[in-house]
Amino acid sequence: MFNKVLIANRGEIAVRVIRACKEMGIDTVAVYSEADRGALHTRMAEEAVCIGPPSAGQSYMNMSNILSAAVQRDVDAIHPGFGFLSENSEFAHMCEEIGIKFIGPSSESIARLGNKSLAKKLMAKHGVPVIPGPDQGFTDAEAALKEAHKIGFPMLIKAVAGGGGRGIRLIEKEQDFVATFQEASHEARQAFNDPHLYLEKFFEHPKHIEIQVIADEHGHCIHLGERDCSSQRRKQKVIEETPSPVIDSEKRKSIGSKVTQALRQLKYTNAGTVEFLYENGHFYFMEMNTRIQVEHPITEVTTSTDIIKEQIQIAAGEKLSWKQNQIQWKNHAIECRINAEDPKQNFMPFAGKIHNVVFPSGPGVRIDSGIFPGAEISPHYDSMVAKVIAYDNTRKQAIARMIRALEEFSINGIKTNKDFLIHILSSDAFLEGTYSINFIENQLLQKA
Repeated sequence: MFNKVLIANRGEIAVRVIRACKEMGIDTVAVYSEADRGALHTRMAEEAVCIGPPSAGQSYMNMSNILSAAVQRDVDAIHPGFGFLSENSEFAHMCEEIGIKFIGPSSESIARLGNKSLAKKLMAKHGVPVIPGPDQGFTDAEAALKEAHKIGFPMLIKAVAGGGGRGIRLIEKEQDFVATFQEASHEARQAFNDPHLYLEKFFEHPKHIEIQVIADEHGHCIHLGERDCSSQRRKQKVIEETPSPVIDSEKRKSIGSKVTQALRQLKYTNAGTVEFLYENGHFYFMEMNTRIQVEHPITEVTTSTDIIKEQIQIAAGEKLSWKQNQIQWKNHAIECRINAEDPKQNFMPFAGKIHNVVFPSGPGVRIDSGIFPGAEISPHYDSMVAKVIAYDNTRKQAIARMIRALEEFSINGIKTNKDFLIHILSSDAFLEGTYSINFIENQLLQKA
């Protein structure tokens, strides 16, 4: 087992990893930007190193500074959390080159499965259903248009190296294709340094279903079920739940088996999430996230697992703690992302100092957060300040518990989306479980 782990991240995920390491008897090194000098994760770790100014590009994305800190503090491994460098194959390769274990997949796996068009090709080859469309990326609009005719309109174009909802366009008419393609390609080049776009069929009212997987370095791979991430605004997840209200045990077993079989053949290791669109009873592979997810806690509380600890153990060369037939699902869990933003001002991010915070508690409530009274919410990073996880025996009970927990949650000094989350949870579409990825923008916000 490792003696010392550096956490190349900030906020609640850094706190989450530090807690897991402490319980495993592993010392930790926190890294921080000048804006995060007094952050909770820097106080919890045994050591803390400043890696740059507030800008993420000069600090949390600065590979040289992070690796220098790792070497200076003699760490055995680096946990990247999510975001920042977590899916950067170059960073993972640099860790491999200097003999520091990257707690995640190999750099080769990240490179192959992080490329959306290549991942689609690989998944299809190994029996996973994929979204109809060509399996290569395009930079030439005219060449792409020829393939678009085979798919039909409306259709989507997406950045091959994309993420976070950027580089995506819906094209409803053929005459709009070339201009929209060129615009999206330019955006992809600016955001990801890669102008390639891929094409796929457009689904009108799909759900976003993802399968949590975890694999060791001895050829074992299991899944921990699905999460329904269809509550989205501007293609960003807002609320997640498990199990999905539309997936039964037979469908779960079937898609889980296909995914794990494919990943075994691809020699994938560590934690990952395989994301699908789901419509009319069918799954369509979208992409794979080769890292831990923001919403991993709801899987943990319904399967009695600790995915972060499992990541660390796998990276240290240990075998999976469970076999597939040992995974049992109980309870229904929901996660709400508390963001520092003002829904009444078009969800504008809200920076400032937290004067006081009261976290909800009681049976079936978990809080993952890095905030505290006196903490500064910086404008330089993602606006999420906490995650509220509520779970109970049934979905109806879990929803009621989550609403109670949100009503109990109090933060003074900044504005949050708390009331908006309660509004979603109380909507007919959410209560019925029939909501799709566009219900917030096409239904809730249209009525507001």
